[in-house]
Amino acid sequence: MEAQTPKIVVIGAGWAGLGATYHLASQGYNVTLLEAGSAPGGLVAGWKTAGGRAVEAGIHGFWYPYRNIFSLIRKLGINPFTPFTRSSQYSPAGLEVESPIFQDLPQLPTPLGTFLYTQFKRLPLIDRLSALPLLYAVIDFDNSDAAWQRYDSVTARELFKDFGVSARLYHNSFEPMLLVGLFAPGEQCSAAAALGMLYFFILAHQPDFDVVWCRGTVGEMIFRPWLLAIEQAGGQVLTHRRVSDLTLDSTGSKVTGVVSGEGEVFDADAVIFAVGVSGIQKIVSGSSSLQSRKEFRDLMNLGAVDVLATRLWFDRKIDIPHPSNACFGFNPTTGWTFFDLNALHDEYCNEPGTVVETDFYHANQFLPLSDEQILPIVQRDLATCIPAFREAKVIDSNVIRLPRAVTHFAPGSYQYLLPGTTSFENVWMSGDWITNRHGSWSQEKAYVTGLEAANLVIERFGHGSKAQILPVEPDEPHIQLARTINQTVRGWSTAFLPNFWLP
Repeated sequence: MEAQTPKIVVIGAGWAGLGATYHLASQGYNVTLLEAGSAPGGLVAGWKTAGGRAVEAGIHGFWYPYRNIFSLIRKLGINPFTPFTRSSQYSPAGLEVESPIFQDLPQLPTPLGTFLYTQFKRLPLIDRLSALPLLYAVIDFDNSDAAWQRYDSVTARELFKDFGVSARLYHNSFEPMLLVGLFAPGEQCSAAAALGMLYFFILAHQPDFDVVWCRGTVGEMIFRPWLLAIEQAGGQVLTHRRVSDLTLDSTGSKVTGVVSGEGEVFDADAVIFAVGVSGIQKIVSGSSSLQSRKEFRDLMNLGAVDVLATRLWFDRKIDIPHPSNACFGFNPTTGWTFFDLNALHDEYCNEPGTVVETDFYHANQFLPLSDEQILPIVQRDLATCIPAFREAKVIDSNVIRLPRAVTHFAPGSYQYLLPGTTSFENVWMSGDWITNRHGSWSQEKAYVTGLEAANLVIERFGHGSKAQILPVEPDEPHIQLARTINQTVRGWSTAFLPNFWLP
């Protein structure tokens, strides 16, 4: 008698959930993907306004080291991306930084290219040189569990201060990176998360900061063809299914089903969670099964950050030097970005006026405001960067409030993050907040953890081939050597000195 095909339920249809579902369906598993919202995609899904205009919950970049996502795009046979683009950084004083396309320049040992090729308009060389002592922390933080435990209880601001980074370099360079990379100011960010994020996106290799953008909404350009591929492989995707609980077997060690808020029960031989921090906390709050496990109760200690996404249509063409721009110094705890969608999106390339996406991170003070209050603030800040916005008229707009939308990697949060495995023998976790050793961040990490979860399912049932996960590019030789020496010295100190210092 032929064995029954294992039934896998995946919860959450973002990068992680779609990645796990696609691979397992392609390996012959009976996979059902449950999404609480009206469309797959999570935070990166786009939709149409009542007037038929495309909008989305913020613009998402795809950086040079996104090796696994780029591999997926090739596999799907689609062409959703712009060429690599240059970017700018603004403060209330005006243009501060212009970044080149690093891969087009002569390759220098990291991090020399980052510091020498980036065009700082106001940051003196003496301030940039003050970052050199920080290289020890970059080398010491090797993404291991021990390194996370050493650095996670320290704030990013403390880290930069302790290593002698100048006040100007911190306020004009590092904190803006934190505000748009970890979505919170330095005093609210884990030093471990700051080092991991900065290394992956900027410091590991010269081209890492190079970025492409989707030529439309990610939902339309990437997720729609991906969903078709999932359905063709036999996967089932169901929207408007908010998970409320799990059913367990008589021992309580194994999950037998997933319960939706409407009372539907989906039988499951295995379950993969692929939701964000806020999503899993909502499920835990109503799930007696998850509340029975300390690891899931502890997830309530994690935080999330508010995001505000606005899209504005102006009545005239405005010359925006670069399509992607980051801004700092306008509000003490908020970072923001703006994008020239005429340059990025196919839909707007022939638009008679200017279309701009402006996204605010750690935007809690803006969310209570009405659209009528928010729009003048956005236009004022845009005009501070590019004066031509001052005289332009907003002819259409869309404002999306995203409370608790992205993970807050706060100091001390690492101890509450979950690995891919759980104390349930057939439940696995995925998402950009899961702890793993791959080294990637953001969308790439979410997708990678989805593949890792799919591979754990395949290990359990012994059916199908594991997904190939491309590792991050190896450290450059001088970094490898420095890390080897550092680990050796650490080993000696651990062996011969008493361990009574705080980590």
